[in-house]
Amino acid sequence: MSFVIFVNGLAFLFFAILMILDAAIFPATGSVFLFSGMLCGIAGGMTAVAGASDWSGFRRLHAFLLTSTTWVSAALAGAMPLWLWGLTPVDAVFESMSGITTTGSTVMTGLDTTPKGVLFWRALLQGIGGVGFIVTGMALLPMLRVGGMQLFRTESSDQADKELKSASRFALATLIVYLGLILICAVIYALGGMTAFDAITHAMTTLATGGYSNYDASFGHFESPFLQWSATVFMVLGALPFVWYIRVYTRRSLRSEQIGMMMASLILSILAISLWLALFGDQNFFVAMRLVAFNVVSVVTTTGYATTDYTAWGSLAVAIFFMLTAVGGCTGSTGGGIKAMRWIVMARVLKAEIARIYQPHIVKVIRYEGRVVEQDVLSGVISFVTIYFATFVAMSFVLNLVGVDFTSAVSGTLQALGNVGPGVGPIIGPAGNFSTLSDPAKLILSLGMYLGRLEILTVFIVFMPGYWRSLH
Repeated sequence: MSFVIFVNGLAFLFFAILMILDAAIFPATGSVFLFSGMLCGIAGGMTAVAGASDWSGFRRLHAFLLTSTTWVSAALAGAMPLWLWGLTPVDAVFESMSGITTTGSTVMTGLDTTPKGVLFWRALLQGIGGVGFIVTGMALLPMLRVGGMQLFRTESSDQADKELKSASRFALATLIVYLGLILICAVIYALGGMTAFDAITHAMTTLATGGYSNYDASFGHFESPFLQWSATVFMVLGALPFVWYIRVYTRRSLRSEQIGMMMASLILSILAISLWLALFGDQNFFVAMRLVAFNVVSVVTTTGYATTDYTAWGSLAVAIFFMLTAVGGCTGSTGGGIKAMRWIVMARVLKAEIARIYQPHIVKVIRYEGRVVEQDVLSGVISFVTIYFATFVAMSFVLNLVGVDFTSAVSGTLQALGNVGPGVGPIIGPAGNFSTLSDPAKLILSLGMYLGRLEILTVFIVFMPGYWRSLH
């Protein structure tokens, strides 16, 4: 337990350093970030000292608590300067949780005139959250054996064990890939006409698949087709497994079942909606394809940028966008959602069960990436998907109880659990934001973002009485 306390203290100290750096770079909001950094530094220092004792009792069970609490600490630390700058405590927590979980939902308006220090902080939260979840998704979650995440350990073990022998080297390689993609994206954005500040902040939120923009019109502020196509490409790159990049470099192998599944869903959705707009929306097909590709990729990769109000494209488009909210990116990426890997396994389980109906004695072996999927992993995937949708129903119901209309409650819950950003409807759709929701609704959605980012089960386990008994 001491180690868990110590790491949470370090999290506060880390954010304190970042706040002081923000204060030094942007003097206009320097006093807010400097004071926030001092408060976080004091809180972090005291917490770290309190936990700096015997760590010999740390076990795998403690990793659940470590993962769950560290993300809360990060969100609270990130909220402090936003609160001191002027947001209400609930709005500051919502904005920070949305940032650190790379969701992209926002309660802030007037972004076009918001001080650069605050805009940079929002982008930085998403940049940190993106790389933080890559580490969590690649290292901790497979170890914790929740939601069938052992599949990703199976998928990436060859690369981690054979190509990069040291875990620290593997983590460093992943960080280099992440920062390298951000740098390349920023350069291309700058070449496309963005200012240096916009290029850097939007590159961070693009590769983090977070979607925070510096403008109320989101990425629609930039009307350049070059920038929109560039963002589309880099959103896809952010949603690919980062271990895949290492495998491509070391083995020259492009093979990945979950990438194939995600790309297939993207292509089919883009073509379907583009044809719909061209045939029934009086839209040029190629212009429609650009708009559709950007917004479909934004939703599937859970980035959350928008260039237009796609809910005005008709019932078919709205239905497809609603379903895409639950798809998600790839495991081991910055993307959220259920993840392509789980959809593949669930589809194969369903196919096997249907086959057993008319062939009762047949033995169907479920495979993923050429390997047999063990029964405990199958159970984990099925349990995760079941609990995911049970949580979705429960949270939608609670949101409706606190006064949120049915459409906003359902789409808001789905986007929060999927860490997508915009929902569907006039209030929280791509043309709106979450500022008009009540404080209870914002807190419920903040919980949804948190649960979705940590794969739900990691958090639920901590609230089980048996878990605490097992710690002693």
